Formats: sequence, C-alpha cells, structure tokens
Amino acid sequence: MKNSFRYYLRVRYSECDAQKVVFNSRYGDYVELGTAEFMRSLGYETELVSGQLDYQLVKQTLEWRSPARFDQVLELTVENTHLGNTSFTLRTEFRRPGNEQIIALVETVYVLVDSQTLNKIPLSQDFRYKLANGASGKIVDHAGYLRNQKS
Repeated sequence: MKNSFRYYLRVRYSECDAQKVVFNSRYGDYVELGTAEFMRSLGYETELVSGQLDYQLVKQTLEWRSPARFDQVLELTVENTHLGNTSFTLRTEFRRPGNEQIIALVETVYVLVDSQTLNKIPLSQDFRYKLANGASGKIVDHAGYLRNQKS
C-alpha cells in the first residue's frame, strides 16, 4: 500500500445522505476519478482527453466495510491485478489517510475499446507494460490533504 498510487479526495455534502454518510453509488464515481488519475499518472493524459485511450467498465464488485462521511478525506489506492487480452482489472482500496483499515474495496474489470467503433481491442505492449508496473509512489491530492499535513 505504501508505494501504491494514491488519490486523495474530500467527501462533499451532495454525495451523502441525511445521516451524512456517503451514498453507496458514489463509490463508483470515486473509482472512476481514481482510475482517471491513475491513467494520467501512467502517462496517458493526452490519450484520455483526445479519446485515443478508451475503455469500458464491464464488471464492478464493491465491498463496504465501514461508512465514509461528509467532509472526510478518503485515500484511494489503485493497482492493476490482472491483464487479459482485451481487458484489465484494477483494485481500488478506500481508507482514511494514515489508517490501514480498508473502508471499501472495489474490483473493476475494464475492456479496452476502439473509440470510434467501441469494438474490443487488444492491450498494446506499452499499455500492458505500464499497467503491470503501475504508478508506484505517485500521488494526486484533490483534497489538499498533504498540503494541510505540512502546515
């Protein structure tokens, strides 16, 4: 976990129910944010924006262990766990920063597609290599968490 790619976000009020607990469906939104930042950290920012890199979610399994609440910072770690011919699987773990306890675990299977036809396409050698090696040690902090820790 320590060297995994990490993404920090802050839970917004609109993402919570009346008890200020994150709606279950929002975890899928958070995974998509984490996945996009993971891909950017692998060097695919231009390809994501242009549509040259396109993938579709084909399966997502979520396991909730404890609630996340309004205004909490969440730390997502994203790692590749499987590479197929046209598919790849990412594991996203949700924690509160500085806490080893996983509050949610999400496994997402994506299939790489041609952006024009949406037909499945094989993972390129470059993409396969970058996914296999991950974005170890890279951090994206949209919550300002690390900046606040240094103050």
